[in-house]
Amino acid sequence: MTDYKLLGEQIKALAEDEPGFIPVLSNASALLFDNIENLNWAGFYLMNKGSLLLGPFQGKVACIRIPLGRGVCGTAAGEDKTQLVDNVHEFAGHIACDGASNSEIVVPIHRGGKVIGVLDIDSPLLARFSEEDKKGLEAFVKVLEESTDFTGIEE
Repeated sequence: MTDYKLLGEQIKALAEDEPGFIPVLSNASALLFDNIENLNWAGFYLMNKGSLLLGPFQGKVACIRIPLGRGVCGTAAGEDKTQLVDNVHEFAGHIACDGASNSEIVVPIHRGGKVIGVLDIDSPLLARFSEEDKKGLEAFVKVLEESTDFTGIEE
């Protein structure tokens, strides 16, 4: 079981010296990728010009821009709701950036009550993510929201 509380403490400590979103999200994606089993992608998409633009990540090459309301990431951002998808191939409008991904969880990131991006995590396993993962990742994102300077990201 992943210790999300510890991961939150680690990213908070890393953000103390430099809270800019690029270094914090870069370290956050590495922390998650290295500490959660059975992943093939962990990273961020950030609001830019009315859609989601690829941000720091760990994993294979990814889609660069995702429209709001499209795919799992665009749906999470558009609805401002975490998306936990057991089988991405059954998700209407799924964007297949990596054909090896079979399950996905996406958590919206906020500043001032508005969505400014998403945390996106993919797995090659079906039904990889649980309700415990959802709660843990939502808590992790809360730490990011509180400890990261998101100046420069559009809303």
